[in-house]
Amino acid sequence: MQIDEDMEALLDALLPQVPFDGWTQTSVRNALASIGRPREDAVLMFPNGAGEMIESSFALMDQRMEEEAAGADLAAYRLPARVRAIIAMRLEQTRGDKEAIRRALSWLSLPTHAPVAARILAATVDAIWHAAGDMSADFSWYTKRGILAAVYSATLLYWLNDHSEGDENTLHFLDRRLHDVARIGKLRKTLGRLRPHRPGRTVPAPITPQY
Repeated sequence: MQIDEDMEALLDALLPQVPFDGWTQTSVRNALASIGRPREDAVLMFPNGAGEMIESSFALMDQRMEEEAAGADLAAYRLPARVRAIIAMRLEQTRGDKEAIRRALSWLSLPTHAPVAARILAATVDAIWHAAGDMSADFSWYTKRGILAAVYSATLLYWLNDHSEGDENTLHFLDRRLHDVARIGKLRKTLGRLRPHRPGRTVPAPITPQY
């Protein structure tokens, strides 16, 4: 989802309204008024309701994250460090919208909203890998995104309740999760080498996350 300039301005005005009135038409009307557009235009915006508001807002966050990552000097870092740096950028960019994100995650947690939640998470994880320069096209494409989805989701939930300066505690939490992933990958590789070989049978190679 590509966000144009007009929608970007509206979403920037919408996010500060959400902590007061939620992901509602009231917030959209107030956002429009704050940027000098007719409040009545709210009925034309986001015809699919709160889900569309949230998905558009997260798409803009993804877009800005990728733009900042493209301008950062990350080429010298190894892939795990690039992923870590990009997630840190995302958290810093969205720190002022934490309450709006909290309300969005609450809405997305409802079972009936699972398809929207899955799309949003998949888009964000894919944006992180793309910004990190991942070019995989084989089965590791899926394993990387599945693993990062779990790491990012846990980190985001931790961040919502983190009041440390500069998200320091959240970044330590993220480091531990990434370390755990790397350790599991090494363990699988070791167990694969120790697995006994039965004559006449082919022992499949273990699938190792490509971090």
